Amino acid sequence: MVQVNEAAGVRTAVDGAVLEVTIDRPKANAIDLPASRRLNEVFSAFRDDPALRVAIVTGGGERFFSAGWDLKAAAGGERSDSDWGSGGFGGLNHPRNLDKPLIAAINGIACGGGFEIMLGCDIIVAEDHARFALPEINVGVLADAGTIKLRRRIPYHVAVEFLMTGRWMDAAEAKHWGLVNHVVARGAALAKAREIARQLAAGPPLLFPAIKQLLRHSEMVAEHPAFELHDSLDAVQKVLRSEDLKEGARAFSEKRPPSWQGR
Repeated sequence: MVQVNEAAGVRTAVDGAVLEVTIDRPKANAIDLPASRRLNEVFSAFRDDPALRVAIVTGGGERFFSAGWDLKAAAGGERSDSDWGSGGFGGLNHPRNLDKPLIAAINGIACGGGFEIMLGCDIIVAEDHARFALPEINVGVLADAGTIKLRRRIPYHVAVEFLMTGRWMDAAEAKHWGLVNHVVARGAALAKAREIARQLAAGPPLLFPAIKQLLRHSEMVAEHPAFELHDSLDAVQKVLRSEDLKEGARAFSEKRPPSWQGR
């Protein structure tokens, strides 16, 4: 693994085609304006770098993934309507055209904006001591990204109670509702995330943008119109016209692993 950068409490490292992003701002990995803008820069660079295929997001230390907005910075004058970066708070609220897989390795508490960053990921691995909350209701703040996204992840009544009470959810309950993919022992989230990342990085690179685009654009579309939408997506057409599609068929018939070229 090659360390490539550390700025504004955000650490990045690259291992082959996998980018690791660590929010490391003791004690709670809370995010202020410079950290959010740095995260936006990191995820935009990841999106645009053809050598990188998968990203893992985690927190430094053993207690917090991220506590969200740094309320000390807020008390010092930071405004909730500040320019947090093109993808919003933490870079993953509403990123533009980020069609590569994102894995969250939740190593502790993920609350507020930290929970919303987790919701911006595609696959979530949580340690068994992890806890989750959107406590914004207690300080009169709208958890906007959480309100928009959570209902699309878990049942309506569960999401509404969670948003309106600010209550805490443990890892077992999060797994029960399908909010996280895997619950692992304390200290094991990053290893599990790396295992998944290696599997994805070895897969056909054109397929992941097609999957993410089709999921995103068809989320609220009925089944038959969704198939029409499928035909219009550029990422889907790239797959259908690709050499990798032919290579997959050849490899299957020749009983060998495919050699993906991303074209």
